[in-house]
Amino acid sequence: MKGLFITGTDTDAGKTHVACGIVAALNQQGMRTAVMKPVASGCERTAEGLRNSDALNLISVASVRQNYQQVNPYAFEPAIAPHLAALEAGIAISLQEIERQYYKTVIHADVCVVEGAGGWMAPLNADETIADLVIQLQLPVIVVVGMKLGCLNHALLTIDQIEREALPIMGWVANQIDPTMERLQENIQSLQQRIPYPLLGNIPNNSNATAGDVASHIQLPSI
Repeated sequence: MKGLFITGTDTDAGKTHVACGIVAALNQQGMRTAVMKPVASGCERTAEGLRNSDALNLISVASVRQNYQQVNPYAFEPAIAPHLAALEAGIAISLQEIERQYYKTVIHADVCVVEGAGGWMAPLNADETIADLVIQLQLPVIVVVGMKLGCLNHALLTIDQIEREALPIMGWVANQIDPTMERLQENIQSLQQRIPYPLLGNIPNNSNATAGDVASHIQLPSI
């Protein structure tokens, strides 16, 4: 039973875009894939309950059938920080509950791709963050770097903090979220010189790209 965690340099780094591509790449390797988006805000009300578009996109790519609550146990309507949304809803986000759902999921899969919320240090409750969740699950991490002005600082701080937690870093992905970014390749090279982990993918800016399109730009190590 294996898993990996997708984090980003900030909220709009394109974690789901890349995570779906990673799931598609694992599918192509013949793996049984499951997914989780443990905490999500900005959900829409539906006849079935609150639904998050990121979680639904992940579900659509995974090869293992899962019910929505297992994928996204904590869903909140306001598009605000999850700990604030949970506070308004009178709900306490429990890492133990997320862990329980995770192990119910991975038992049916070869690999479970877990996507975070916001960046690495995003709070989940009064005391715990996304980082604490990954420590709880003990998952290797892939960092999605949203390529835009300021991303060098964000990426290096994120990598440094993950290293401080002594968690394995599988690599990082350059996601071209700003089509007008100047010196894009030079910025990617600057990160390659400073990040001692492999660049797993350089994803072009394309809002119409499918998970399969993204997968074609990703090279994963053996899992």
